[in-house]
Order: sequence, then C-alpha cells, then structure tokens
Amino acid sequence: MADFIEHAVWWHIYPLGFVGAEREASACPNVQHRLGRIGDWLDYAVNLGVSGLLLAPIFASSTHGYDTIDHLEIDRRLGDQADFDALVKAMRSRGLRLILDGVFNHVGREFPAFQRAIAGGPQAKEGAWFRLTWPESGGEPDYATFEGHRQLVALNHAEPEVADYVTRVMNHWLDRGADGWRLDAAYAVPREFWRKVLPEVRAKHPDAYVVGEVIHGDYTAFVHETGVDAVTQYELWKAVWSSLNAGNFFELAWALKRHNTFLDAFVPQTFIGNHDVTRIASQLADERHIPHALAILMTCGGTPSIYYGDEQAFRGTKENRAGGDDAIRPAFPATPADLAPFGWPVYRLHQELIGVRRRHPWLYRAQSRAIEIRNTDLLFEAFDQDNRLWVALNIADASVTRMIDAKADKLAGNATATQKSGGTEIALPPHGWGIFA
Repeated sequence: MADFIEHAVWWHIYPLGFVGAEREASACPNVQHRLGRIGDWLDYAVNLGVSGLLLAPIFASSTHGYDTIDHLEIDRRLGDQADFDALVKAMRSRGLRLILDGVFNHVGREFPAFQRAIAGGPQAKEGAWFRLTWPESGGEPDYATFEGHRQLVALNHAEPEVADYVTRVMNHWLDRGADGWRLDAAYAVPREFWRKVLPEVRAKHPDAYVVGEVIHGDYTAFVHETGVDAVTQYELWKAVWSSLNAGNFFELAWALKRHNTFLDAFVPQTFIGNHDVTRIASQLADERHIPHALAILMTCGGTPSIYYGDEQAFRGTKENRAGGDDAIRPAFPATPADLAPFGWPVYRLHQELIGVRRRHPWLYRAQSRAIEIRNTDLLFEAFDQDNRLWVALNIADASVTRMIDAKADKLAGNATATQKSGGTEIALPPHGWGIFA
C-alpha cells in the first residue's frame, strides 16, 4: 500500500448522478462526453482540501452503474476511454489521486457472458461463471442474485475464469492511472476469492489501495482473511449521527473504543455520508450539529471521505423503493458559481477541518479516549505516540465548561480556551464545539 493513503481525504462522487445522466443507458444511444464535467470541478475539490476522488461506478451498465455490462468500457452516458484518460491527466496535474468502484460480486442481466450462458443451455461454457439452476421443462434457468434483485446476477466466485477476469479488470484500470479500488459488496463475496485475486493485482501494482465495502460483522477478521487494506466503517458512521440525535454521547464513546481495536489491526475508511445513505444534513435532527459530526470524522483515525454535496449541506433522504436513491445522488451544476449561496459556510467549515487534519497527518492512525462524558457533552482526546489533540462537543441548550490537563490552543470551533494553573479551561457555548492542541 502506498504512502499517499496516510494523507488521503477523498471527495466521493456518484458520477452518473453528478453529471445528470439518463436513468437508463438505453435512453442514451450515443456517447456523451460528460466526464469532463467532473474535471471542471477539480479546482473546487483542491480548494476544499481533498487529495483525491473516490468515484462510484463509471463502467458500462444498464441503469445505476451497479448492473455492469462491460468492466473494460466507460459508460457511454459518461464518455469514453479518451475522456477517462483526460480526467486522469487533469487530476494528476493537480496532485489528485483516483479510486474506482469495482462491482465484482454481481453483473447486470445484459452482461454478455450471462446472455450467452442462458442462451446456450446447460452445456454453455460460460454457464460456469454463474450459479444457474436449469428447469427440467426447459426455458431460462433460475440464478443466484445480489440480495434478491433479479437485475443483479451473482457471479460464481469458485470459477477460476471469474477470478482471472476480475484480476484483469483491476489491473487494466490501475495500468490506466487509477490508484486503487473500492470493492462494492465485498462482504457478499467469498473471502478466499479476494485472497486469490488481490495478490495477483498487487504483484503488478504493489502500491494499489483496496477498500472493501463491509457493513456488519467482524471488520478485523475480514481484513485479515481477504487481504484488503481497509473496510468501510459503518459502525462509526451510525454512532456519529445517532449519538448526536439521541443526546447520548455514551454511544459514540463506545464506538470510538471499538474503532480503536480496528486501528490496532488496520486503518478503516471513515465517512459521515456516501451514495447509499441519507445525507448527514438530513440525517441530523438539528443542523447545528453538522460541525460536531464533521469534527469527529476529521479527528478520528481513518481515511476519511466527503460525499459530494455534503460540503454544501445538501439535503437528501434515502428511501427503500424504486428510485429511492435519486435524492442522494443529484446532479451538480455546471460551475461552483451556480451553487446556492447558503451552502458556502458549510464548505468553509469543511476547508477548516480538512485543514486541521492535513496539518496533523498523524491523525491517520490516531486512537481516541473519552476524558469527560455526559449524555449531551463529550471531551475526548485523539492521540498517537507523543502527538495529541482534544475535541470538545456540546449539544445541550446550556453552556458547558471543561478542563484539559495541558496547555492547549484552539484550532477550530466556537469554544474558547483559557489558560489556568494545571491546564486549559474550555468554555463551550450551547451546541458548541472546539478542537484544541
């Protein structure tokens, strides 16, 4: 794994939504050169303070990108190979890294190998790529799916040709300029599959960063048993907004202890928003607590990502229905000047807190320790070896005063620090917060 990951903060984009692409590829018969619209926002990303882009699927698919048709072609709603190369070149000129989203648990029904398998009958060679059950009476076979979605056909990961195909795809795009992969639905794939594929990828690209999407379960065991560098830290995501909404910082403190155990083994990919969850500005019951959520993210160990639009306080609620992701995957305007004015204070907040993290790169591996905790206020310490800083949070309607056992100055927030004998007194206004070092 490359050293760059220790300084990484990602801007996570869902490209098909970002560029306002058609819902279905069939409605777009010709290539539309839209990847350049992402390129138009690279300076905005640099000014935000991120070090790279984490792109949701950009490969040929039928609808939302996760029903892949061809992993080696750019979705025509986004552009073509030349557009990809131009985006990579523009990113490189700004020092930005690139992580791609690989959907290797399943494919779309229009995936050519699947179409040949069901057309060729039980003896079809490519039938081994899938888990098919042929009816005695003839007709189309039944097949394994991803979580019951008939348009998402599960691959047979025990088939060697599938492993060879995934290895070839991953290496192809790393050869073309990507720096790593997010493995979609990694939890649904047998772990021995990743143990076979990833060494083959790293033999050619030893610096590639690989993060697996894992929602529940034993994160540490998954990392050890698959060889990925990291997994998505959903436990911390949930604890951040849930503790703020419930007025229960004990939940967050417990999650931070769990987070420490993960950091002993690997460095998780952390977030407070992504393409699959309700936006943080909508998830929080009180928008005054957006800074609190972001301060936690930016001072905890991990590799943080910012979901596009969250830095402008975009709203959007995920719903469990057809089209239920549309509100959280919107189009961005043509230029930053076209954004609504009310989002810019949150953008500047992101700049400030990303700046804190970039100036304290040791936070990548920092562990957290609660110093004083009550339901509605928390003082915790982030530390790594001789480095430490403190985060003070208050979500009550009354002000709070706390003590730090060292001389400390404010780095960010609306709290105040006063030097006292034996330490620093922190005064937190109602719903206030501060970071100190």
